Amino acid sequence: MAAWDLAVAGAGPAGAAAALGALHEAPGLRVALLDRAGFPRDKACGDGVAPQVLDRLAEVGVTGLLDDRVPVGRLRLVRGGRDVDRAVVRPSYVVPRRIFDARLVEAARAAGATVLRHRIRDVRIGDDGVRIDDEIDAAVVVGADGARSVVRRGLGLPTGTRALALRGYAPVPAARRGTQVIAFARGAVQPAYAWSFDRGDGLANVGYGEVLRGPGGPTRTQLLARLEALLPGATRGGTDWRGHHLPLSGARWRPPAGRVLLVGDAAGLVNPISGEGIYYAVSTGIVAGRAAARALAAGRPADAGRGYGRDARAHLFPHLRHTAVASRLIRAGPVLDAGLRASAGDQRVFDDLVELALARGRLTARVLRGLGAALLRTDPGTRPPPLQES
Repeated sequence: MAAWDLAVAGAGPAGAAAALGALHEAPGLRVALLDRAGFPRDKACGDGVAPQVLDRLAEVGVTGLLDDRVPVGRLRLVRGGRDVDRAVVRPSYVVPRRIFDARLVEAARAAGATVLRHRIRDVRIGDDGVRIDDEIDAAVVVGADGARSVVRRGLGLPTGTRALALRGYAPVPAARRGTQVIAFARGAVQPAYAWSFDRGDGLANVGYGEVLRGPGGPTRTQLLARLEALLPGATRGGTDWRGHHLPLSGARWRPPAGRVLLVGDAAGLVNPISGEGIYYAVSTGIVAGRAAARALAAGRPADAGRGYGRDARAHLFPHLRHTAVASRLIRAGPVLDAGLRASAGDQRVFDDLVELALARGRLTARVLRGLGAALLRTDPGTRPPPLQES
């Protein structure tokens, strides 16, 4: 039945990584990379690319992807009167998805994937393969089609906790140049924060996001107002405003077994304390592609999901448990404030928390000691310098 060994639904970072993982494992595979959009195309996102993402891509032969971009070596965290401004161990990049995703698609094409423009509406699993829209047959399918995944819906899987965010691009004020700035809200269910991430070209990715509690959510006008309140001047000259949902991960993540694998946002994998999703997308994409290739090589494509679940959970499960605990802790404002105080006093606590938020770090003993000590202190902190341009 299968015209393709592997069909990947969605050509964002998760989908492109799945194609790269499969073709790195077995270069002769027939891999179709499907997306409703042509590339380059925009995608609502904070655009932050952690160095650990590039580490994972190097494992499948993709290097030098962002050598022409400007690295960002500082991270500033603000909440009320508390301000933490530190250098990070390894710089990140702020790359519009229009650029980053197109480069990954080209890397997958160069590795041997066939890129097809196709909007997926229906996925049906049979005994001898998977059929997409009565047009495309594959032995294994990877669902990488985002937060509103058609593939996930076809499996009958529910969605969990979500966040809502709004993103735009605006000129970078002098006080925020060369820095990724995150300003946490007060009196809100956490995480809720505004950001300004310098792209290095005179513009910043700016936005605001918060966890949704119950049906509905804030309007675009309300999101813009909350962004401006936390980062005065951030919306000035802003364009390309786009809203998007983020399916937040939990400690009990279990991917389904079988011929259909879910990765990235489609798998409900977005860091619940930071909203970061690109590391999860690339990591699970690579693991899924490798698992599919191994199952196909063994002549057991129906076992692809089992192998993927085993390998993905081995890579992410301890981390997911720790982010789930951390997300529950920071719902209480005092714990978030304690984290900022501990980060201000200890570079290693800061570094460990960054790793937890951007890649697959854990709540280390040093972090827990720092939080405990900070909770016992009553230091009110200091007033940060103004974040708006003077």
